Amino acid sequence: MESTSAVRPGSDARSAAKTAVRREPDVRANLVLTGVAGLALAYQLFGLPLLLRATDGASFALLVSLLPVVLITPIHWGLIHEGIHGQLLRSRRANETVARLLAIALAMPFDAVRFGHLMHHRFTREAFDRPDVDDARAPRWLRRIGWYARLLGGLYVAELLAPLLAFMPLRLAQAVIERGVDAHGAEGQQVQRLFSKHVQDPANRRHARRDWLCSIVLYAFAFALYGKAWPVLLLAMYLRGLWLSLADNLPHYGVAMDEPGRARDFRVSHGLGLLLMNHHLHRQHHLHPTLPWVALPALVETADGATPPPRREAYWRAALRQFRGLQPGVGVR
Repeated sequence: MESTSAVRPGSDARSAAKTAVRREPDVRANLVLTGVAGLALAYQLFGLPLLLRATDGASFALLVSLLPVVLITPIHWGLIHEGIHGQLLRSRRANETVARLLAIALAMPFDAVRFGHLMHHRFTREAFDRPDVDDARAPRWLRRIGWYARLLGGLYVAELLAPLLAFMPLRLAQAVIERGVDAHGAEGQQVQRLFSKHVQDPANRRHARRDWLCSIVLYAFAFALYGKAWPVLLLAMYLRGLWLSLADNLPHYGVAMDEPGRARDFRVSHGLGLLLMNHHLHRQHHLHPTLPWVALPALVETADGATPPPRREAYWRAALRQFRGLQPGVGVR
């Protein structure tokens, strides 16, 4: 059972009951945000090409038209993330179905992303889970290129291509996993074995093929609708993938093994916190992974009552700090 750390010392039973309620997903908020994500997707795939035709592809209109698509990306991913943790809807079946549909809409393999995210929680900052650390196991120039490629959209591209494993013969898929999944350390070897087992499972292979083909049909139709303006759709996809790649390791960049939750919280405005679905409170999420996103601010308020209060860096400053490059030995035992 989850700890009651979200309750302030000396709070009465009513306050404790209120906190307990917030352990359940806020279904109304999640449904509203799902609608927002759905509208943004419909706009990106179907509304935007019509707007471009009406404005004759003017450059200013192009920049303005892409803005809402990119801004909603954190919400879209946040809803998938809640689904991964079973906190999107109360019904387990509905939770997975909606999260899977949202993942198809981003052309992300839901089962593979869920597996990777849960392994990340289980082995946070272990040897295989430190992409920002210079491990000296390859030429330095290659390690630096790999980090910046991952940061600038490479992670999303890898996720787009992951379902191809389900179309490969099992032996070839195993070879790709052994080459692509870092097996450094006992934990990395364990994750490699588990991922290999995951990919070889007949049900997982069937789901990956179906979901990927659904994404292909959806985006093929959208590209056809864009016509000669197809690079705009490609740019929109890249910008969404860029945010996903930048945000992925942000709460763990340069984090040492002995830091609480092996993650950090950041400082943002209230409105931006809603847009991020409290992803900036990632330390609290790692310490309390079974809590829904709406419960995290109360935990931070409790932590801020400590003496001295914990220091929280600005979210966007931390995001830009990743461009300093690989960290020499940070997080190593």
